[in-house]
Amino acid sequence: MSDELLNLRNRIDHLDEEILARLSERAKCAQRVGEIKHGNVYRPEREAQVLRRLAEINPGPLPPEAVKKIFREVMSACLALEQPLRVAYLGPAGTFSESASRKHFGSAPNFIPLATIEDVFRAVEAGNADYGVVPVENSTEGAVGGTLDLLLANPLKVCGEVKLRIHQQLMSQADGIGAARRIYSHAQSLAQCHEWLNRTLPHLPRIPVSSNAEAARMASEDPESCAIAGEAAAELYGLKILAANIEDDPGNSTRFLVIAEHDAGPSGDDRTSLVLSTPNRPGAVHTLLEPLARHGVDMSNLQSRPARAGLWEYVFYVDFKGHREDAAVAAALRELDERAAFVKVLGSYPVAAI
Repeated sequence: MSDELLNLRNRIDHLDEEILARLSERAKCAQRVGEIKHGNVYRPEREAQVLRRLAEINPGPLPPEAVKKIFREVMSACLALEQPLRVAYLGPAGTFSESASRKHFGSAPNFIPLATIEDVFRAVEAGNADYGVVPVENSTEGAVGGTLDLLLANPLKVCGEVKLRIHQQLMSQADGIGAARRIYSHAQSLAQCHEWLNRTLPHLPRIPVSSNAEAARMASEDPESCAIAGEAAAELYGLKILAANIEDDPGNSTRFLVIAEHDAGPSGDDRTSLVLSTPNRPGAVHTLLEPLARHGVDMSNLQSRPARAGLWEYVFYVDFKGHREDAAVAAALRELDERAAFVKVLGSYPVAAI
């Protein structure tokens, strides 16, 4: 072994000891913060600020995303010392919802897979989970109507968002595609891979199931089948990936919302979501949203959904940049309250990166 290699290894050992000492010191500080606050020590805006700052001052050679992932796990472990979190998500285990939950909260919480989006809302509202993670829109397939309806009907707030790049994998017990006689997957994933399937496996029947993880489970018990799911499901059920990243849109992504009894304080780069309604008359929507433009509030999303109140009545879901405590946003919200028949602020929360 060369002297240089030996010196480098010794240097790495020394640095590891320094890192461990610093991590222990950080954990003690986090514990003390929890003792002082005597309550909910998880603050989404604070964690967003920390991760954003570290990415900005990162000197390399680690890429910013790697730095954020490492420190996300550090914060997750430190928080668990004082207040282990319970996080409900749309299950079963191995779904993209679980991947989104772990991306946002790290690995330390107790993750609770539930059968439906409504079950996730119910668990958080009943106090059986501290937070819930639910899908709200996909870049290819559009809005998740069930989530939007529950946000309207439920008192919970949005305190965070997660953007997850969705890569679909074809997986099986078999060593090759030739042995497959059928394909299992969720209907949305089948739609997201429609053109690839038409080109590559046009003869195989496509069988929609309740989730991608369920598709992987079924494929693990059926040697003549394939499943379309994420890498986590392949690992969970011991399947081989026969074709990677088969989604038709390489930019395919899903946005998830984090729900809780509270939203988040200002982080410096925030989004606010609300739902509102207006009388059904010409120009009503323009009149309703005009205060946003006049106060310089940048609207990023507008969705309409049928209201439960009456035939051909609609509610509108609006996302815009800024926190509800920002002066311009607060002024626009005051005017919306005066103009709209109904306004519900769903929450303000840090903007998530893809």
